[in-house]
Amino acid sequence: MFEVGFGEIVLLFIVALLVLGPERLPQVIRTAALWIGRFKRGYQNIRADIEREIGADDIRRQLHNEEVMARLKASGQELQQIADELQGPPAPATTPEEKPHNDNKP
Repeated sequence: MFEVGFGEIVLLFIVALLVLGPERLPQVIRTAALWIGRFKRGYQNIRADIEREIGADDIRRQLHNEEVMARLKASGQELQQIADELQGPPAPATTPEEKPHNDNKP
């Protein structure tokens, strides 16, 4: 991203020394280092939060997939039971003569 070589750092230090002076330069460097450290810690915290959130999404997705698989398994078992019932011994067929005759005549 930013390619800063040794020569650029030395040039920047010399310019800062000329602008700020030798008395204030150590204090400015300390303050800059403190802010850079805070920035890095904030960045690392945000990154860790995002990674945890992504991990939570993966867990939620996996739980949902397991729930779907459990439903599919239960449906498969129900279909297997129905198929077994259909393949079982046939029920005795009744002929029209055996059916009770129900006339509503007195």
